[in-house]
Amino acid sequence: MARKRKELPLLEKVKIIDVAAEGKAIAKVNDLVIFVPYVVPGDIVDLQIKRKKNKYAEAEAVHFHEYSTQRAVPFCQHYGVCGGCKWQVLPYSEQLKYKQKQVEDNLRRIGKIELPEVMPILGSAKTEFYRNKLEFTFSDKRWLTAEEVSRDVKYEQMNAVGFHIPGAFDKVLAIEKCWLQDDISNRIRNAVRDYAYEHNYPFINLKTHEGMLRNMIIRTSSTGELMVIIICKIVAEDEMQLFRQLLQYVADSFPEITSLLYITNNKCNDTINDLDVHVFKGKDHIYEEMEGLRFKVGPKSFYQTNSEQAYNLYKVAREFAGLTGNELVYDLYTGTGTIANFVSKQARQVIGIEYVPEAIEDAKVNAEINGIKNTLFYAGDMKDILTQDFINQHGRPDVIITDPPRAGMHQDVVDVILFAEPKRIVYVSCNPATQARDLQLLDGKYKVKAVQPVDMFPHTHHVENVVLLELR
Repeated sequence: MARKRKELPLLEKVKIIDVAAEGKAIAKVNDLVIFVPYVVPGDIVDLQIKRKKNKYAEAEAVHFHEYSTQRAVPFCQHYGVCGGCKWQVLPYSEQLKYKQKQVEDNLRRIGKIELPEVMPILGSAKTEFYRNKLEFTFSDKRWLTAEEVSRDVKYEQMNAVGFHIPGAFDKVLAIEKCWLQDDISNRIRNAVRDYAYEHNYPFINLKTHEGMLRNMIIRTSSTGELMVIIICKIVAEDEMQLFRQLLQYVADSFPEITSLLYITNNKCNDTINDLDVHVFKGKDHIYEEMEGLRFKVGPKSFYQTNSEQAYNLYKVAREFAGLTGNELVYDLYTGTGTIANFVSKQARQVIGIEYVPEAIEDAKVNAEINGIKNTLFYAGDMKDILTQDFINQHGRPDVIITDPPRAGMHQDVVDVILFAEPKRIVYVSCNPATQARDLQLLDGKYKVKAVQPVDMFPHTHHVENVVLLELR
């Protein structure tokens, strides 16, 4: 006999008191900490507990008794369903305040190190249409919102193109308008959708992997170029002919596309790094530009998704590096060499290291495009490449710039940095919690001299942070 599920309580007239991680907010009831999405400090709500542990619970606001004076009106029709931009209900000035607090709390609580005064966060000039890349998913299982279910809405087409619903990998929310990327992105996506509807193109079933249309990536650039990549499953020649008709429609309808590409993916996952990219029209790349430097961006290239704010981030990193033209700089986790090439004019030599071989090839191309002669790039796992032997061979760096993934730096990498003893370390992070952990590991030899948070992603809880450390 199945065990009867315990009914979780409804808590009435609870006040939201603070903002927490992952875009959630906090309430407290009898010392129980409750995490709630889509509310802001000052809201008074009824909370339906969804999950309860010994010291905390997760809940959903099911009724609002009083709205906070801090609250903003969400501008996106998909807010609260697609799972993105959870902080639309907070005015941007409040978002920045909480991101600043998040950085300070993490560095002090986790790092437990001496800190200078944290500089005021650099907000993004654009809070809408600020991304240069979005990826959309096709699915034959359209997600119906609670409102659509209550109204018993019936759609002629249950196919959808948009974003995955959190916690329901096979269902996709049909996106009509996304406010994250230039509106050309919305027009292209909706045109492809309507053409596919009209001509009965099969959308992929994310469980059985049957169907043709899988994903679409749209990249815009500061140079005005436009890349569209459509990813499909093709198992027969007549399907390829049908797919080419769709590509021709896109090319004819949007002559501003400078790079129209396609990828055939017949696997059971969406990764494309191991797949060939085919050019249907135009070039196989676009360019980004920064201070006269041009950066080639291919379909698989990593480039910061907020171009304007990336420039501000790199300027902070360069300023913290304090270069005079005589320094040997190591740029760890260099990606496509953007930071390495950006600071190269002020350095004697820059050595970039990155795990992804294709990214390192892009970095070399970007150096060549810009006539940069004083950069070297190496591909491989950071902890395997950056060793004491590597440093003995290439020289002890005067400055290390490190921009690791969210997980932070491996202990072996930290150990080699401590062995190298650069005068300055510039630590760029997209996760202040793991950054704080690494700063504590470096604290014996290094003192934190400056902290500069940078907001790359308005309306989300994510924040970048740049820290300058100097040898004690």
